[in-house]
Amino acid sequence: MPGELPRQQFVLDTSLFITEEIRRDDESLEDAVIRLLDLVATARLELNISCYVPPSIHDELATMLRERDVDDAVFSRLDTWVVRKSPDRYGVTIPANIVYNFIDEMNDRVDRGLRVSEKAIREVEQLDPEALAGGSNADDGREEYMTDADRILSDMRDKYRRALRQGVLDSREDFDLLVLARELDAGVVTEDRGIISWADEFGLRYVRGGQFPTLLEEYLRATGVADDD
Repeated sequence: MPGELPRQQFVLDTSLFITEEIRRDDESLEDAVIRLLDLVATARLELNISCYVPPSIHDELATMLRERDVDDAVFSRLDTWVVRKSPDRYGVTIPANIVYNFIDEMNDRVDRGLRVSEKAIREVEQLDPEALAGGSNADDGREEYMTDADRILSDMRDKYRRALRQGVLDSREDFDLLVLARELDAGVVTEDRGIISWADEFGLRYVRGGQFPTLLEEYLRATGVADDD
């Protein structure tokens, strides 16, 4: 019986709601989010599955949804079926090895960022003086107002950002998510590669965001709550 199932809990990341992976063919973001939240509601009522977000994630998600002009009904469902809970930052312990690995990774990323910067400086040094003075080169079809030096700097910014931030835990929201999941012994639901990597470090279960609606549907079908289409 569904009422006898062990309780499952998940902590949801913003990326779950925004990713195109949860959308069906020609489905809008709003329709996909409503369908997801309806699944969350059914799983809560029938299977004792609870979903949580830290307040920082809730605020981030609400901002992104408002920017996309979703209907107020989405926020009503979100606040009804997804529980807002602050992580116990003082009570949850984190092994020293996790902090050690984080420091080690950040040192490595700083070194990579420095190499990206050094390469860009060498490229600028090799430019013709006219390019440094503001002459443009639009032969490659890029924006005419950009000089060769501008393009090198723009490329450097992109590579520097990837070197330092891609795949790393880089925000308080991400940290809140992991601490709350550790506190609740819950699974993490995200599309963020950095969070997935650190969920492994924290010893947490995780589900890719794009797979979460299917996972809930399979649970509901397996227990007879929902019929196969």
